[in-house]
This record gives sequence, C-alpha cells and structure tokens, in this order.
Amino acid sequence: MLRYLPFLLILALWIYAFIDCLNTPESQVRGLPKVVWVIIILLFGEVLLGPIAWLVAGKQRQPARGGGSTPSEWHRRHSSAKWVAPDDNPEFLRSLKDENKKDEALLKDWEADLRRREEELRRKEGEAPNGPEDTPPPAKG
Repeated sequence: MLRYLPFLLILALWIYAFIDCLNTPESQVRGLPKVVWVIIILLFGEVLLGPIAWLVAGKQRQPARGGGSTPSEWHRRHSSAKWVAPDDNPEFLRSLKDENKKDEALLKDWEADLRRREEELRRKEGEAPNGPEDTPPPAKG
C-alpha cells in the first residue's frame, strides 16, 4: 500500500493544479496565457514540474487577511456582497408563490378532469344494455 502513496500524491497534486488552473480567471494568471499553463501542467505533470510551476508562478495569490487588515475591516470590505440567502430573498420567495399558484391551478384542473371521467364511467355503467340489472331471469324449462 505504501508503495502507491508517492504515485497517488503526484496524481493528486497534478489534478489539483489542473483544476485550479481551469477555474482561475484569466485576470489572475501570471506570466503566460492560461492555455499555455494548462499545456505545461498536462505535459510536465508526471515529474511535478508543471503543477509546481503553476502553484508557484502561475497564479496571483492573495494574502490570507487582505494585506494585514483586522478581521473586522476584512468583514466590512467583503460584506457588501449582494448575495442573499434564499429565505431572505424576496424575488425567490415571490417565485415560490407563483410556482405554488401554478401547481394549485394544475391540481384543480386534474381534479376536475378526474371527476368528469368518473361521471362518464358511472353513466356508461348505468346505461349498459347487458348489465347485471338488465339481464332477464333465466327461463324455466
């Protein structure tokens, strides 16, 4: 099992670098165009040169705390995002209400169609010429 560990670590680093390169916006890629970095990672992945080169020189890394600022400053700078949780988003809640109305209307249509079909079946059973009620008693012989 341990003899496979180096191979698995190389493979994991190779896959991580490849996916990281694909997901990185073009504006954050340094040195070479993004397509060239992908080719370098793929060609030199087995010897770790491509993935390590990407991780060291290919992508702009941002500091962990935004340049040494305090956590409250970082939160203030990043809390201006427009993302809102679905249960607080009025547009999402409105879309749920609209969907609910459509579903209720569809359900009413289905129920009305079911009632109509049941009535048709009852009428057909009642009008059957050779139904059990219309059968004359057997003749005695």
